[in-house]
Amino acid sequence: MAKARTVYVCTECGYESPKWNGKCAGCGAWNSLEESTPAPAVKSAPGARASVDLSDRILELSQVDMESEVRYRTGMGELDRVLGGGLVKGELVLLGGEPGIGKSTLLLQICQYLGQNHSVLYVSGEESARQIKLRAQRLGVDTESLYLLTVNDAEAICDTICSTEPDVVIIDSIQTMSLSQISSSPGSLTQVRECTNLFMHTAKRQEIPIFIVGHVNKDGAIAGPKVMEHIVDAVLYFEGERHLSYRILRAVKNRFGSTNEIGVFEMIDKGLREVENPSQMLLAGRPHGVSGTCVACVMEGSRPILAEVQALATKSGFSSPRRMSTGVDFGRMAIIMAVLEKRLGMFFGTLDVYLNIVGGFRLDEPAGDLPVALALSSCLLDKPIDEKLIAFGEIGLGGEVRSVTHLIQRVREAERMGFETCIVPKQSLQTIDPSQYNMRIIGVSSLKQAVSVIA
Repeated sequence: MAKARTVYVCTECGYESPKWNGKCAGCGAWNSLEESTPAPAVKSAPGARASVDLSDRILELSQVDMESEVRYRTGMGELDRVLGGGLVKGELVLLGGEPGIGKSTLLLQICQYLGQNHSVLYVSGEESARQIKLRAQRLGVDTESLYLLTVNDAEAICDTICSTEPDVVIIDSIQTMSLSQISSSPGSLTQVRECTNLFMHTAKRQEIPIFIVGHVNKDGAIAGPKVMEHIVDAVLYFEGERHLSYRILRAVKNRFGSTNEIGVFEMIDKGLREVENPSQMLLAGRPHGVSGTCVACVMEGSRPILAEVQALATKSGFSSPRRMSTGVDFGRMAIIMAVLEKRLGMFFGTLDVYLNIVGGFRLDEPAGDLPVALALSSCLLDKPIDEKLIAFGEIGLGGEVRSVTHLIQRVREAERMGFETCIVPKQSLQTIDPSQYNMRIIGVSSLKQAVSVIA
């Protein structure tokens, strides 16, 4: 009897190797090769396959019938925002996140709203029906249109979906599903890929939206092959610390909407609660009369969000000063410090510098440069910035302050939150009329002018 051939497949890119290596030759990932036994190929005789003519299935774009309702509202505005306006019929959505972050809680909560007008099939491979019932009682989910199925056979699940035709399906989770034709264990590379592919074909054929819950590995990526993320229509990540109450939902991929939108939730004793005003949440508890703090405005899609930048510069006790940055790119912080030293004569050489964005947010756009520079200057000069002052702008290596996008939305959000002074790039003043706002808008062309406002 011939010995079964064994190959090693990379869990990150799907690269196959005849022997195990510590580093994948395809993508360069370390310790990502897993042993797998490929299924034997079925060879057909030449000419045995009959020709298939699909010309009768070709449609013009104008012939495609569009129904009046192509999206389902989930009942959670934050989730609908991330999905692009709701759940599209036939969409396959992958929801990933760390254990205990609230993935199953979020999906079970939306069943209460969806169950008012639609039937929902909740498939669980991790919990029994009694355990799901206990969790539903705690979350206040009592809809009669929610149906439970606790199995692990992916093929049987798809047959059940085709026969019962529910409006929405939830699979919790993809790592527990398996196909009997594949000999590997559930959660393996082949099982996850093939089960996802099967659910994708079922969703498209029946035009039923399907949610899939995916676990994450130690690196924070969704466990399983990277090809799984290419199969699905949308990939959502649930972020946040398990010991903090706030959660952020981001779209890494979305074929039917923008990937720039985020959803903010708060974990309470009765599940997840939407946070419709993230700016108020992030600015709560700000210190008064303390140097080294400044408020920035970040655009997350079409939503402006205000966040507090905190900086601390203190005398170092080491020969090489420490530099730490949380929420701001470390290289960007180093550039801003170099510009402050060169153009304004501020010296950080013997100081430990710590930078933090309160609330776990990240300043990924250039508009966060100016508030970071003002926070560093305020700490070094030990002069508090007015708590009603906000700033945004990009800083160049010459010390100039460059214009930013979405200035009107940023200024309106600052005015709504009660700020009285706004420092903006001087070039951007051409796009707005300062007299229309009940706040003082100061245009600056250089970093020196901006620091002189707070000094």
